[in-house]
Amino acid sequence: MSETAIEFVDISKSFIDREGQAQTVLDAVSFSIPKGKTTVIAGGSGQGKSVTLKLILGLLRPDSGAILVDGTDVTKLRRKKLEEMRTRFGVLFQGAALFDSMSVFDNVALPLRERTRQGEDEIGERVMRWLAQLGLDGHEEKFPAQLSGGMRKRVGLARALQLDPEIILFDEPTTGLDPVMTHEIYELFARTQQQIGFTSVIVSHDIPGVFKLADEVIILEKGKTDVFSSVEEISTSSKPHIRDFMQKTMGEINRHHLVQ
Repeated sequence: MSETAIEFVDISKSFIDREGQAQTVLDAVSFSIPKGKTTVIAGGSGQGKSVTLKLILGLLRPDSGAILVDGTDVTKLRRKKLEEMRTRFGVLFQGAALFDSMSVFDNVALPLRERTRQGEDEIGERVMRWLAQLGLDGHEEKFPAQLSGGMRKRVGLARALQLDPEIILFDEPTTGLDPVMTHEIYELFARTQQQIGFTSVIVSHDIPGVFKLADEVIILEKGKTDVFSSVEEISTSSKPHIRDFMQKTMGEINRHHLVQ
């Protein structure tokens, strides 16, 4: 059995800007995301982090190259097969992307109602079990506007877990949270990932905080990727653009602390 969950093979993706010029976001990049681990995708604004997630889900098509999910090339899948493939993913969007007009219970139950034939009793049992596990019991009848930012993230995670996904994609999961709540959410992610064993892919600007979760780090810069098997490996890189990234995002004190 392959130990790779997702593999990018010579992927290129460009967009046309307002002046009609092609802007290359990914330039023949290749990397692998290991199964059952947490991979953090980092880089500056506009470097292609969210584009990478959309390519994985087939929401965008690359200009060239292959994206393999458990050996299947996503770029070649037709609509029905693509929809089937997406059921293997859970997604926690920036801001949790909850439906304001729906209760917590109904938000979490939505994937089960749309994607399965389970009855309401079975759905209710599963939803309530996850709400309890994520510290949300007693809040099932509330609406998103009545919840704190951290609680909305928990609801989003509960919804993402409903179809027993093999892979969960996190798009800026701690945006808008204070440092204490960010730490709590990271601990929740780590506990849940260790318990279930899904593959976790996290796109985040929260450097160095999110690095505490990382088994692997991919840094995007000017269409290219650098892949590191540990945070310490980033800190000791001799590449000028990596050293510049570390200095800008972590500062000299944090950089030296990670090396020790």
